[in-house]
Amino acid sequence: MNLDAKIYVAGHRGLVGSAIVRNLTAKGYSNLVFRTSQQLDLTRRDQVDLFFEEEEPEYVFLAAAKVGGIVANNDFPAEFIRDNLMIQTNVIDAAYQNGVKKLLFLGSTCIYPKLAAQPMREDSLLTGELEPTNEPYAIAKIAGIKMCQSYNRQYGTNFISIMPTNLYGPHDNFDLSSSHVLPALIRKFHEAKMNNAPTVEVWGTGTPKREFLYSDDLADAAIYLMNCYSGSDLVNIGMGKDISIKELAEKIGETVGYEGEIVFNASKPDGAPRKLVDINRLTSLGWQATTSLDEGLEMAYKWFLEHIEKNTMLTN
Repeated sequence: MNLDAKIYVAGHRGLVGSAIVRNLTAKGYSNLVFRTSQQLDLTRRDQVDLFFEEEEPEYVFLAAAKVGGIVANNDFPAEFIRDNLMIQTNVIDAAYQNGVKKLLFLGSTCIYPKLAAQPMREDSLLTGELEPTNEPYAIAKIAGIKMCQSYNRQYGTNFISIMPTNLYGPHDNFDLSSSHVLPALIRKFHEAKMNNAPTVEVWGTGTPKREFLYSDDLADAAIYLMNCYSGSDLVNIGMGKDISIKELAEKIGETVGYEGEIVFNASKPDGAPRKLVDINRLTSLGWQATTSLDEGLEMAYKWFLEHIEKNTMLTN
C-alpha cells in the first residue's frame, strides 16, 4: 500500500479497528477514511453501496463486527449471526463491485472445531463440531471466509482472511454482561479492590487454556499481511502460547493489586477446553508478536483506569 493510498477501516472505534488506525497513522498512512455506526449502518446495503461509490477506497480492513463473550453470545445468538452476516456480505460485495484493490477480513479462532487438535492449524476448519456457546458467531465468520475465497476464485479479487486469537487492549469492551474474559476480569478485580471485596468470582473451573494477543500486535500483523501476503489460505494470528484461566485471573489480580481470594464457579460454562493457534504460517511469512502478556496487561489496565474508571466515576 502506498502511503497516500485511500484506506477504509470498518469498525475504527472498536478494539481491532482503533489499533489498525493507530498503526497505520504511526507508519505514515495519511489517507484514511472511516465512519461511525451512526453515520454508516453496515447492515444496510443501500448505505454501504453509496459510501463505496462516493469514497472509492483502494484498501479495506473489515474489522467491524458484533462481538461479545459467552454471556452475550448465549443471550443474543440471532443478533450475532444476523448482524455479522449482513455486515460482511455488504462490505465484501461492495468492495468487489467498486474495484477495491485488496480487502482484509478479520475472522476469529472460534471458527475452529471445539475439539480441534492443538495447536489449531488453519486446515482444521470445518473438520468437526463448533463450540455451542458461540456457534452462531462462528458460522457467520466462516461464511465471511468462504465468501472471500469464493470471490477470489470466481472474480479474481484479492481478499485475504486472518484469524486472530483472543485480543485485548485499548478500546476493549469492559462491560461485565457482554465482554470477553480478560477485560471482564480486569473490571471485576478493579471493582473488588476499590470495594475491599473479600472474594472475586470467576466463571467456570479455571482449567480451560486461552491464548491472548495485544491488539496493537494484531494491527501490526494485519498491516504487514496487507502489504506482504496474497492468497485464499487463512492465516492465524497469535502468540503461539497459552495460559489457563486460573493463571490469567491470578496475573490480573496481581496487575490490579487485588489481594483477596479468587473463587471459581464451576456451575458456569467453561467454553472450549483449549484454544491455541498454530502460527507456523504466520512466522514463515516473517511476522512475530512482540508484546508479552505481562506488558499487555499493564497497558490494558492503565487504559482502563484512564478511560473507563474515570468515566464511571464521572457518571456515578
